Amino acid sequence: MNERVGQLASISLDCPDTGQLADFYTQLLGLTEAFASPDRGVVALAGAGPMLTLMRVENFVAPRWPAGPQRQQMHLDVAVKELEDSTSAAVELGATLAEYQPSPRQWRVLLDAAGHPFCLTAVRPG
Repeated sequence: MNERVGQLASISLDCPDTGQLADFYTQLLGLTEAFASPDRGVVALAGAGPMLTLMRVENFVAPRWPAGPQRQQMHLDVAVKELEDSTSAAVELGATLAEYQPSPRQWRVLLDAAGHPFCLTAVRPG
């Protein structure tokens, strides 16, 4: 077995407005702000293992689900106890239910305020 070089510290998402996305994920996941650059171009949220870092980019192009000119490159899976109520709660926070739902009994695909797909899921190992 090889020694690891490092440990996953953060997952970063590009977005046009770090404040808007920070507010959304703070409420959705119960995170707290751990770091922000002086211009708030980078905001890191803690409380879920690795941090979730939001990075402002010029000319941001939202990914399209399930296909499009700018396809998703990654997404977050969020474990929930119950899909219906959790989906409603996420929508109330500003998420949008994606039109395409490949397996709605196991995962609900939503889009955050910047258009990133994320899934709510009741699927657990075992």
